[in-house]
Amino acid sequence: MTTPQEELLPGTRRALLHRIAVAQADGRAPSLVAAVVRDGRAVWHGARTSVDGHAPDENVQYRIGSITKTFTAVLVLRLRDEGALDLEDVLEKHLPGTGAGELTIAQLLAHTGGLAAETPGPWWERTPGSLRPELADVLGEGTALHPAGRRHHYSNPGYAVLGALVERLRGAAWEDALRREVLEPLGLDRTSVRPQAPAAGGWAVHPWADAMQPEPTEEYGPMAPAGQLWSTTGDLARFAAFLMRGDARVLSAETLREMGTPATPAEVADLTEGATYGLGMQIQHRDGRVLVGHSGSVPGFLANLTVAVADDVAAVVLANCTSGPLLGQVGADLVRLVAEAEPRVPEPWRPLREVDRSVLELAGPWYWGTSPSVLRVTADGLVSLGPLSGGGRRSRFRPNGDGTWTGLEGYFAGELLRPVRRPDGTVDHLDLGSFVFTRQPYEEGTAVPGGVDPEGWRGIG
Repeated sequence: MTTPQEELLPGTRRALLHRIAVAQADGRAPSLVAAVVRDGRAVWHGARTSVDGHAPDENVQYRIGSITKTFTAVLVLRLRDEGALDLEDVLEKHLPGTGAGELTIAQLLAHTGGLAAETPGPWWERTPGSLRPELADVLGEGTALHPAGRRHHYSNPGYAVLGALVERLRGAAWEDALRREVLEPLGLDRTSVRPQAPAAGGWAVHPWADAMQPEPTEEYGPMAPAGQLWSTTGDLARFAAFLMRGDARVLSAETLREMGTPATPAEVADLTEGATYGLGMQIQHRDGRVLVGHSGSVPGFLANLTVAVADDVAAVVLANCTSGPLLGQVGADLVRLVAEAEPRVPEPWRPLREVDRSVLELAGPWYWGTSPSVLRVTADGLVSLGPLSGGGRRSRFRPNGDGTWTGLEGYFAGELLRPVRRPDGTVDHLDLGSFVFTRQPYEEGTAVPGGVDPEGWRGIG
């Protein structure tokens, strides 16, 4: 069960209900369910109309389509974190004979391998997987439509390949590995490859009449890792909480941040929409927020999982119709409603537990050329360096234990920050990837590349 809904203010709950009611009515969805996650747990659940004569709750299954890909990506990243593979490994190293062996695992995860969007032959989502019993039937001939690594081209068969990779390295079916490594540790007991009652039926709604007909529910065979799963708002709320915080039994928060970091060259159309793709995660910029997660669409069902990590808010929206409500926009709106009506209360400021004087000595203003920057020492054990005001290059740095620091983001991600000391032990300057930061602009006597004019600063005259 979800946490009591009284945790959200009445006005917020009313706004959330209104938003899904409009989506269900305007989108003409047979039913629509949603949940909101905050502080790591579900704080609201809403539903419109009925499934089998009853209002659907957080335990009714819907098919979630391509949200399945995020689950498959989690399995692949687990293998990477265990050292069983490297993301830059070519597929042939671990899964020979596919015909796509020159592609890297990272390219498959990010849809940059150039593979076709769909399988050869009939529409795979509306025909039995027995028509494609082997991986070769999924990939077909002439697998590359685009040069590998050059552009983002969404590929469902690419995730079938990743599912086969998991099976090869685990020596177990994708379904079994998923259950053992992800579903059971996270308590997702209502997420499954096949529907388990209570489950919604999938419907096609006539575009010009208020009439419906049922959609077929097929087994996808080798394509299952791309879109087979069924789940509930209750389970996906728990999965969203995991994506925000990590779980040592499954994946670390650091690896999940990597999954939600852009890994693809964005198309012009994607840039216009503020959208890109990470490693099994879609990334969008909406309402001034970075949203990660995934959408899903198979005949009879629509699904969306949206996470705003900075706001610590996530939304899940499911509907049992082939087309209609724009669930990506609904999910973004649910996140925005909560984040704006009840903004996250920041953690209290706390001082450092211990002061390292060799680090404290680095704090304060520094100059790159004539541009003033400031280095701050923070209670989380990191330092940050960025412009004193306005925009520009900035990053946090983690200590390496030898007096140097490594950049964590932006232009300086992975770059080494090294305090250079004089013979008496005092700091002469900071070296950051060959950039020299001095205590005064072009400080005389410091190792400024190209030297400092011996006459120093002067006026015009």
